[in-house]
Amino acid sequence: MRKALFSLLTAGILILLTGSPALAYQPVNIVHTEHVQAGPYGITVGFSVWPLRAMQSLDFTFVPDEGIVGKSGTLLRSGPAIRGRNRAAPLVRHPRRLDVWGLDVESLNAPGTYTFTFTVAGAKGTGKGSLTGLTVLAQPGPPMGLSWAICAIPSAAMIIFLVLTWRRVHPSRNLLPLAMT
Repeated sequence: MRKALFSLLTAGILILLTGSPALAYQPVNIVHTEHVQAGPYGITVGFSVWPLRAMQSLDFTFVPDEGIVGKSGTLLRSGPAIRGRNRAAPLVRHPRRLDVWGLDVESLNAPGTYTFTFTVAGAKGTGKGSLTGLTVLAQPGPPMGLSWAICAIPSAAMIIFLVLTWRRVHPSRNLLPLAMT
């Protein structure tokens, strides 16, 4: 009983001592910013990756000049990959930077030119502004079909190996003589 208690206590202490915060809560690293004037409000738009490429996940931050306290806003995105979802979404706090608005690990799925339109309401009234001409380059790396084909080779080889092995061993035939004896 003492050994079990000691083992549990030791395991609990090791878990507490070696535990660390999850990597998902690391700070957002902004490498490029653009400034947008939305009526009386200036907004700094930050990007965690620059230049932007299609299908590449990144963080967007939207920082009003005097902070987000007492303000609300919406974001309307338009561009080649936004078909059918072209409606204004409320600006919400970034999950890892609670003092700003933002989008966490978003991607723009097609190359082309995008526009972000902001509507901000606060003590100075309502303002609207746009970040236009946001260029998204082609997807990095090989084409998606080629990447999937290369990744499927080990799985296909394993399936072929299992089928050939199954046919060679014939497990159902080997069991029949055992049942007759």
